[in-house]
Amino acid sequence: MKQKTEQEAYLTLTSLCANAEHCQWEMLEKMRRWELSEDAQARIINRLVDERYIDDERFARAFVKDKVRYNKWGRRKVEQALWQKHIDEAIRQLVLDEVDEDEYIRVLRPMLQQKRRSVKAATDYELNGKLIKFALSRGFTMDIIKQCMDVDDENEFLE
Repeated sequence: MKQKTEQEAYLTLTSLCANAEHCQWEMLEKMRRWELSEDAQARIINRLVDERYIDDERFARAFVKDKVRYNKWGRRKVEQALWQKHIDEAIRQLVLDEVDEDEYIRVLRPMLQQKRRSVKAATDYELNGKLIKFALSRGFTMDIIKQCMDVDDENEFLE
């Protein structure tokens, strides 16, 4: 990849940030690939933050909203994705706490109903186990899963 100058990198990143939300870590990764010096990276990041092109809290809010509503992810999976993007713990918790439990239920309940129709199982116990495993893999917590399945005892379905 062609090495960019500091000004070229800045202009490229402002263009990217004007089109979609990005976090600081994503921009740093791009600059590392362009082999910019650490000083240049720091100057560019500071300028992008000062000019409000990047804001990790704003990014996290948009990211969480999209992942819950459109990708149908649960809290755990979204939290892990934010961690991988190096979003600060305080911002992660603040933004994830803003999502109402009812939002997760509105997302999970229809998914489980649809999945129930396509899952092959010999018994209700096996069916519920497969549905729970599916929901857990999507990042939903056991308490949300129980509410969506109307399960009284979570140990009843654990293997």
